[in-house]
Amino acid sequence: MRKVLGVTNLLLLLSACPAAAEEPAWSESHIGTTLTFADALKLSQTNLQTLLDRGEMLFTAKFTTLDGAGRPKATQAIVPTKRKRGENASFQRTGGPDASACSGCHNDPIPGAAGEFVANVFASEGFESADFDSIDPQFSSERNTNSMTGSGLIELLAREMTADLQTQRRAALQQARQTGKDVYARLETKGVRFGFITAKPDGILDITKLEGIDTDLVVRPFSQKGVFTSLRQFTVNAMNQHHGIEADERFGARWTGTDDFDEDGKAHELAAGDVSAVALWQATLPPPTVRTDVPSDWQVAAANGERAFADMGCTECHKTSLPLRSLAFSDPGPFDAAGTLRRADVATPINVDLAARPWASGLARNEKGEWLVPLFGDLKRHVIVDEGIATLGNEIMGQRFVERDVFMTAELWGIGSTAPYGHRGDITTLDGVIRAHAGEGRKARDAYVHSDDTTRSHLIAFLKTLVIRK
Repeated sequence: MRKVLGVTNLLLLLSACPAAAEEPAWSESHIGTTLTFADALKLSQTNLQTLLDRGEMLFTAKFTTLDGAGRPKATQAIVPTKRKRGENASFQRTGGPDASACSGCHNDPIPGAAGEFVANVFASEGFESADFDSIDPQFSSERNTNSMTGSGLIELLAREMTADLQTQRRAALQQARQTGKDVYARLETKGVRFGFITAKPDGILDITKLEGIDTDLVVRPFSQKGVFTSLRQFTVNAMNQHHGIEADERFGARWTGTDDFDEDGKAHELAAGDVSAVALWQATLPPPTVRTDVPSDWQVAAANGERAFADMGCTECHKTSLPLRSLAFSDPGPFDAAGTLRRADVATPINVDLAARPWASGLARNEKGEWLVPLFGDLKRHVIVDEGIATLGNEIMGQRFVERDVFMTAELWGIGSTAPYGHRGDITTLDGVIRAHAGEGRKARDAYVHSDDTTRSHLIAFLKTLVIRK
């Protein structure tokens, strides 16, 4: 059984990473003694950087079978599911495990960023009871690796937007009860509209006019489909699918009745404190920035291109920035569901003030004192395909009840560093991915296509200045 260490010798242990403290420095084990949530909470209060260093180590470590890598008797499903036949391969490019390290895919241009086409993964979450072994698009959706840089700010935006929308829903229901009349209410937060609801006096809610969000009004900012609520949920899911490293909080005895659900001989592969370390390291990654060290002709072109970007209507979805009231990041977060450690499961969450991070001083603020997050996105799903252009509608299988032609607006910050493009990473140029826009993006796409060569070139020059710093 994997040991769980108290706080007394914690700093000594972590200084000895990647090998466990009780093993020699040349050990091929990386996780070693896994951190409890109490351990991680204590570290966050006394030596936050050590906890973040632990998270970086776990993100970049090439896990071995000594760590519990592999899941011979379990599938990739996010709901713990046993294989129905045989044993899963140690590595396979279909349902995984398909990587030794998180940074095996998230590595371009820095650990935590994006990945090339060769690092594509296959999402098969619609088949929780299947032994997934096919890359046929009827059974899997091939996805390129998203960058996690700036993801703490993204999650904080999603939390505030969720709280705003749910408050608006409560207000509409209360007004309907008090007046005895239907209340037709627009849902809008941070300048992003999510359609309308009709609240009825009897408490019934008509949600048929919702747009770009789930019916629970939770903004899920992660993945191309916008289906993951938090970095914690993303981490638990990815550790299992891509590495066969199973987190106790979902695959442990509480939910599965055993501490070795995948039957690889390793119990307690990843405790809650280590999940926190990985999630918080991602949350504190610096956001992408704007490149200024370019020749003067590029600077002029980029300025022209930024104006064209707005004039063409690109900012309808790729909003230049969204306002954020607070930079206080807590883990676990307020909207995680069962199977992921939740706020109610802990007496005190881990609190990290992102305002204290060195990069935070580079964020502009508005007249209300809110931080402006320059994500070039809206954290909303949109139809991106129509009958005329179906390039980005290349998936057959839906994910989490999201339609095949609906995708999350890609945040464009950092896009100058994250080629190739599209959900599969199969479009090599920015010009190509713009021309592939359809559906709700068709009007802006057509404006771009019908512009002159110089205007299009300047718009590309602008996008090429949105980079991830090495």
